[in-house]
Formats: sequence, structure tokens, C-alpha cells
Amino acid sequence: MRICGLDEAGRGPLAGPIVAAAVTLNPRPQYANLKDSKKLNKEQREKLYQEIIGSGAEVHVEIISARQINNRGIGWANKEIFKRLIRKVEADKYIVDGNLKIKVNGKSKQIKCIVKADNSRKCVMAAAVIAKVERDRLMEKLHGEHPDFGWNTNAGYGTRAHVEAIMKFGMVKYHRTVFVTTALSRYCAVEEAFYNQRVTQA
Repeated sequence: MRICGLDEAGRGPLAGPIVAAAVTLNPRPQYANLKDSKKLNKEQREKLYQEIIGSGAEVHVEIISARQINNRGIGWANKEIFKRLIRKVEADKYIVDGNLKIKVNGKSKQIKCIVKADNSRKCVMAAAVIAKVERDRLMEKLHGEHPDFGWNTNAGYGTRAHVEAIMKFGMVKYHRTVFVTTALSRYCAVEEAFYNQRVTQA
């Protein structure tokens, strides 16, 4: 039975695309080092990435840009990216990480969405590693265009330094407008609360 694992990287950042991978592992290798990608450091992910690619596994990657996320929403993007992969890949079963309801004509009965599948199913672990490495590489390239935001280290996530850089330099085309607006509101609320606490204690 051909089982295809699917996972994404980049659902929550303030900038950059969402990237997803579909991986059908070669049944011969053991893939003994595979684990939840969130428990791996960058060097370990890169090493596993090369191991998966070189093992004869079938690997496919899809990308949905920040512009498309701004136009249609992250909820749409999160489902659409998996639908595109499932349409592209032939398998007997598709295991998707997360609590989603995904329907694809002619394949819906073969799709199973499992919460924390990236912690229990090797094919999904592999997909998570591929997606994460591919997205990190993309963010490093985008950092070359816009070095003020530190995307080579924060991968577009809402770190304090990233938020402060947005306040200083403004948004660029790779930012997700709704995400940034929410992050700025939270940042300002925290700063105001901290200021008020200091005034009260003075």
C-alpha cells in the first residue's frame, strides 16, 4: 500500500509563504532518525532532508505566496495547499497532519487528517522536514531582498525584533497584512501595559 504523508510549514508567520510537502517513503530504508521536525535543530533537519531525498522517496512540494494568503486567507491556503498535493500524487492513502476537513474529487475517502501525525507517522514526519527545510531556504533568499527583518534567523515569525523592524521600516510585499496588524496591536498593548505598570510603581 502506498501511503503518502503531508505536512506544512509556515502557517503562523508574519511574512513569507506557506509551504507543504507530500512524501511517500521508500519501503526499504528504515529512516531510523526521523522524528517530529520541531524537535530537530537546523543541522539535523538538513541532514534528514538529504537522507529522504536520496533514499528514493517520492517527494512533492507546493507553495502558496503571502500575496495569495492576503487575498484569500490562511484558512483557504492551509486546505488548498494540501488539495493541490493530493491531486498531484497517486497513493492508496493520504495522511495529513492536523484537524482539517479536506475533500478532493475521487480521493476524499483516501484522505485521513490526524492531529499530531507529525509525531507518530514517519511519512508525515518526513513531509514536515521537507516542508520546513524548503521554507527556511526560501526565507533566507527573501532575507537577501529585505535584510532589515531578519528572516534568515526568524523565518518570518513574529519575534520582537521582527515586529519592531516592521514598525520602523513598514511592511513589504512578503508580509501578511492581517497577521502583521494583529501582531502590532498585541505589541502596542503589551508596551502600554508595561508603561502603565511602571508609572503606577513610580
